[in-house]
Amino acid sequence: MRRVADADRIRELMRRLGRQPGRGGRVYLTGGASALLVGWRETTIDVDLMLDADAEPLLRAIVDLKEALELNVELASPADFIPELPGWRERSRFITREGPIDFFHYDFYAQALAKIERGHATDLADVAEMVARRLVRPPEAMRLFERIEPDLYRYPAIDAPSFRRKVEAAFDEPGS
Repeated sequence: MRRVADADRIRELMRRLGRQPGRGGRVYLTGGASALLVGWRETTIDVDLMLDADAEPLLRAIVDLKEALELNVELASPADFIPELPGWRERSRFITREGPIDFFHYDFYAQALAKIERGHATDLADVAEMVARRLVRPPEAMRLFERIEPDLYRYPAIDAPSFRRKVEAAFDEPGS
Protein backbone atom coordinates (compact mmCIF):
# COMPACT_ATOMS: atom_id res chain seq x y z
CA MET A 1 0.00 0.00 0.00
CA ARG A 2 1.42 3.36 -1.00
CA ARG A 3 1.21 6.42 1.21
CA VAL A 4 -0.13 9.84 0.32
CA ALA A 5 2.53 12.04 -1.21
CA ASP A 6 4.11 15.03 0.47
CA ALA A 7 6.39 17.72 -0.95
CA ASP A 8 9.59 16.05 0.27
CA ARG A 9 8.83 12.77 -1.49
CA ILE A 10 7.91 14.61 -4.69
CA ARG A 11 11.23 16.46 -4.57
CA GLU A 12 13.01 13.14 -4.03
CA LEU A 13 11.17 11.69 -7.05
CA MET A 14 12.43 14.61 -9.15
CA ARG A 15 16.01 14.16 -7.89
CA ARG A 16 15.99 10.45 -8.69
CA LEU A 17 14.40 10.94 -12.11
CA GLY A 18 17.13 13.46 -12.86
CA ARG A 19 19.75 10.78 -12.24
CA GLN A 20 18.34 8.43 -14.90
CA PRO A 21 20.23 7.92 -18.15
CA GLY A 22 18.85 9.66 -21.20
CA ARG A 23 18.86 12.88 -23.13
CA GLY A 24 16.71 14.78 -20.66
CA GLY A 25 13.99 17.23 -21.55
CA ARG A 26 11.02 18.48 -19.59
CA VAL A 27 8.70 16.90 -17.06
CA TYR A 28 5.50 18.73 -16.14
CA LEU A 29 3.90 18.25 -12.73
CA THR A 30 0.21 18.88 -12.37
CA GLY A 31 -2.65 18.61 -9.90
CA GLY A 32 -1.84 17.83 -6.30
CA ALA A 33 1.89 17.77 -6.97
CA SER A 34 1.76 21.44 -7.97
CA ALA A 35 -0.41 22.25 -4.95
CA LEU A 36 2.15 20.66 -2.61
CA LEU A 37 5.20 22.30 -4.14
CA VAL A 38 3.58 25.75 -4.25
CA GLY A 39 2.38 25.26 -0.70
CA TRP A 40 -1.38 25.31 -0.40
CA ARG A 41 -1.76 21.59 0.33
CA GLU A 42 0.27 19.22 2.49
CA THR A 43 -0.58 15.91 0.80
CA THR A 44 -1.97 14.42 -2.39
CA ILE A 45 -2.95 10.91 -3.40
CA ASP A 46 -1.25 10.84 -6.80
CA VAL A 47 1.74 12.50 -8.39
CA ASP A 48 0.48 13.39 -11.86
CA LEU A 49 3.06 14.19 -14.46
CA MET A 50 3.52 14.55 -18.18
CA LEU A 51 6.77 13.58 -19.85
CA ASP A 52 8.13 15.78 -22.60
CA ALA A 53 11.52 14.18 -22.26
CA ASP A 54 13.43 11.06 -23.21
CA ALA A 55 10.51 8.99 -21.94
CA GLU A 56 11.80 5.42 -22.14
CA PRO A 57 14.36 5.59 -19.29
CA LEU A 58 11.98 7.71 -17.18
CA LEU A 59 9.08 5.33 -17.66
CA ARG A 60 11.28 2.41 -16.62
CA ALA A 61 12.53 4.34 -13.59
CA ILE A 62 9.02 5.34 -12.49
CA VAL A 63 8.09 1.68 -12.09
CA ASP A 64 10.80 1.24 -9.44
CA LEU A 65 10.63 4.72 -7.91
CA LYS A 66 6.93 4.59 -7.16
CA GLU A 67 7.61 1.47 -5.07
CA ALA A 68 10.79 2.78 -3.43
CA LEU A 69 9.17 6.09 -2.50
CA GLU A 70 5.71 4.59 -1.87
CA LEU A 71 4.09 7.03 -4.33
CA ASN A 72 1.20 6.69 -6.72
CA VAL A 73 2.54 8.10 -9.98
CA GLU A 74 0.21 8.69 -12.91
CA LEU A 75 0.88 9.95 -16.40
CA ALA A 76 -1.80 12.61 -16.72
CA SER A 77 -2.16 16.22 -17.72
CA PRO A 78 -4.99 18.69 -18.27
CA ALA A 79 -4.83 17.93 -22.02
CA ASP A 80 -6.16 14.44 -21.22
CA PHE A 81 -9.41 16.06 -20.06
CA ILE A 82 -9.82 19.35 -21.95
CA PRO A 83 -8.41 20.72 -25.22
CA GLU A 84 -4.79 21.85 -25.02
CA LEU A 85 -4.58 25.56 -24.25
CA PRO A 86 -2.60 27.67 -26.70
CA GLY A 87 0.70 28.78 -25.19
CA TRP A 88 0.58 26.35 -22.27
CA ARG A 89 4.29 25.51 -22.51
CA GLU A 90 5.30 29.16 -22.30
CA ARG A 91 3.07 29.69 -19.25
CA SER A 92 4.33 26.57 -17.46
CA ARG A 93 6.42 27.64 -14.47
CA PHE A 94 9.91 26.32 -13.91
CA ILE A 95 10.43 24.38 -10.67
CA THR A 96 13.98 23.02 -10.80
CA ARG A 97 16.57 21.26 -12.91
CA GLU A 98 17.72 17.80 -11.86
CA GLY A 99 20.45 16.36 -14.06
CA PRO A 100 19.38 16.85 -17.66
CA ILE A 101 15.67 17.24 -16.78
CA ASP A 102 13.84 20.51 -16.28
CA PHE A 103 10.76 20.21 -14.07
CA PHE A 104 7.82 22.57 -14.53
CA HIS A 105 4.37 23.13 -13.13
CA TYR A 106 2.02 22.45 -16.02
CA ASP A 107 0.32 25.72 -17.01
CA PHE A 108 -1.87 26.78 -14.08
CA TYR A 109 -4.60 28.04 -16.43
CA ALA A 110 -4.90 24.59 -17.99
CA GLN A 111 -4.85 23.01 -14.54
CA ALA A 112 -7.59 25.35 -13.32
CA LEU A 113 -9.86 24.74 -16.31
CA ALA A 114 -9.43 20.97 -16.09
CA LYS A 115 -10.20 21.09 -12.35
CA ILE A 116 -13.32 23.18 -12.97
CA GLU A 117 -14.50 20.67 -15.55
CA ARG A 118 -14.04 17.84 -13.03
CA GLY A 119 -15.78 19.87 -10.36
CA HIS A 120 -14.78 18.01 -7.19
CA ALA A 121 -14.67 20.09 -4.00
CA THR A 122 -10.88 19.69 -3.70
CA ASP A 123 -10.47 20.75 -7.33
CA LEU A 124 -12.55 23.89 -6.84
CA ALA A 125 -10.62 24.73 -3.67
CA ASP A 126 -7.40 24.36 -5.70
CA VAL A 127 -8.75 26.78 -8.32
CA ALA A 128 -9.61 29.30 -5.60
CA GLU A 129 -6.03 29.00 -4.29
CA MET A 130 -4.59 29.51 -7.78
CA VAL A 131 -6.62 32.70 -8.11
CA ALA A 132 -5.78 33.90 -4.58
CA ARG A 133 -2.06 33.31 -5.23
CA ARG A 134 -2.32 35.10 -8.58
CA LEU A 135 -1.23 32.00 -10.50
CA VAL A 136 -4.45 32.38 -12.48
CA ARG A 137 -6.18 35.64 -13.33
CA PRO A 138 -9.91 35.29 -14.04
CA PRO A 139 -10.10 37.47 -17.19
CA GLU A 140 -7.22 35.55 -18.80
CA ALA A 141 -8.75 32.23 -17.74
CA MET A 142 -12.02 33.21 -19.45
CA ARG A 143 -10.15 34.30 -22.58
CA LEU A 144 -8.29 30.98 -22.73
CA PHE A 145 -11.50 29.03 -22.15
CA GLU A 146 -13.08 30.85 -25.08
CA ARG A 147 -10.10 29.86 -27.24
CA ILE A 148 -10.66 26.13 -26.55
CA GLU A 149 -14.47 26.22 -26.44
CA PRO A 150 -14.87 25.47 -30.18
CA ASP A 151 -12.82 22.27 -29.69
CA LEU A 152 -14.82 20.87 -26.77
CA TYR A 153 -16.68 18.56 -29.18
CA ARG A 154 -13.46 16.51 -29.33
CA TYR A 155 -14.08 15.55 -25.68
CA PRO A 156 -17.46 13.82 -25.75
CA ALA A 157 -17.61 13.45 -21.95
CA ILE A 158 -17.78 17.25 -21.63
CA ASP A 159 -21.13 18.98 -21.81
CA ALA A 160 -19.97 22.29 -23.31
CA PRO A 161 -22.81 24.53 -22.02
CA SER A 162 -22.46 23.10 -18.51
CA PHE A 163 -18.67 23.51 -18.61
CA ARG A 164 -19.08 27.16 -19.67
CA ARG A 165 -21.43 27.82 -16.76
CA LYS A 166 -18.97 26.24 -14.30
CA VAL A 167 -16.08 28.32 -15.70
CA GLU A 168 -18.14 31.52 -15.52
CA ALA A 169 -19.16 30.74 -11.93
CA ALA A 170 -15.57 29.97 -10.89
CA PHE A 171 -14.21 33.20 -12.35
CA ASP A 172 -17.11 35.52 -11.60
CA GLU A 173 -15.31 38.12 -9.56
CA PRO A 174 -16.40 41.71 -9.19
CA GLY A 175 -13.91 43.97 -10.90
CA SER A 176 -12.03 41.15 -12.63
